[in-house]
Amino acid sequence: MATCAKCPDVPPLLQLLHLDPWLVAVYKPAGLLVHRTPLARRDEYFALQLVRDQLGGAHVYPVHRLDRGTSGLLLLARDPDTARRVGLQFESHGVAKRYLAFVRGWTAAAGSVDHALSRIDEDRPDTSRGVSQEPQSALTHYQRLGRIERPVALGPHPSSRYALLGLSPETGRQHQIRRHLKHISHPIIGDATYGKGLHNRWWAEQLGLQRLWLHALEMRLQHPQGGQPLTLRAEPGIDWQQLQAQPGWAWDAPAQDGWLPSVG
Repeated sequence: MATCAKCPDVPPLLQLLHLDPWLVAVYKPAGLLVHRTPLARRDEYFALQLVRDQLGGAHVYPVHRLDRGTSGLLLLARDPDTARRVGLQFESHGVAKRYLAFVRGWTAAAGSVDHALSRIDEDRPDTSRGVSQEPQSALTHYQRLGRIERPVALGPHPSSRYALLGLSPETGRQHQIRRHLKHISHPIIGDATYGKGLHNRWWAEQLGLQRLWLHALEMRLQHPQGGQPLTLRAEPGIDWQQLQAQPGWAWDAPAQDGWLPSVG
């Protein structure tokens, strides 16, 4: 599967996960932007452009957000009316989403983060941590899938603890999962904006890979034509398998509940 850490000279070929006359779903690699932004003038490739080219030049329309650093399931509509129909499902919280995240610290076995979030102006780097609107309600549920501890002092303690989480956001606010996990003091490893640099760098050295450890795993919705249930899934890539293969994991029961292909 292609990655896009520095966007190679040859356009990456995105894996098709679903294709019909109305919808297309692809696996978006970490590091690839969904569409062009004022802050990405040097980027040569974007997911919308790549999918369009793979479909013979047909336009596609985004129906949800994925941050540049997030890997996994990206759903696009193939016409404006379908984009509107699917967008209404997102707005009415009719789309169930599941994510994986590798975070600092051991969370509770399960919990919820109910914390309102304001919108960030991402197109203005000088105010990237500021807000441009009143806070909106935001709710994220999580399950702890596994725990791991390393005998290295990256803080006040002689060892460092981490957890793999399965997350189900009920709302879709900007950077919601990343900001909610920072809010409960369990930031995502590899998150340069909301995380901890010392932990980010240590894991990048251990794995030989620098990325945001957040993955869009699954989406369940009603098909915009006919209304039948539609489940889409992007299995974690080889980088997640490498993380999962690290020695010392203690796995929790929820890891068996469709979150991971195997837990060794």
